[in-house]
Amino acid sequence: MKLPVLILTLLLAGCATTQPNPAQVRIPIPVPCQAPAVEAPRFATADLRAADDLQTKVRALLAERQQHLAYETRLRAALDACR
Repeated sequence: MKLPVLILTLLLAGCATTQPNPAQVRIPIPVPCQAPAVEAPRFATADLRAADDLQTKVRALLAERQQHLAYETRLRAALDACR
């Protein structure tokens, strides 16, 4: 009586073991950059003339500074998209 119970217990214990999970190996694959092209804006000082008054030139320079900051932000975003 003990032998069949022992065999049954061993068979059930053998079914309780699990198979080892397969390991995942992540390999980086290089892909081409798909960042959109950033077009350079027409800056505010491009239309200035030598005859323009000082206030007009200063306003154009201040506007151009904002344009440069916005352009730089778009360029950085395109660069970060490629990383």
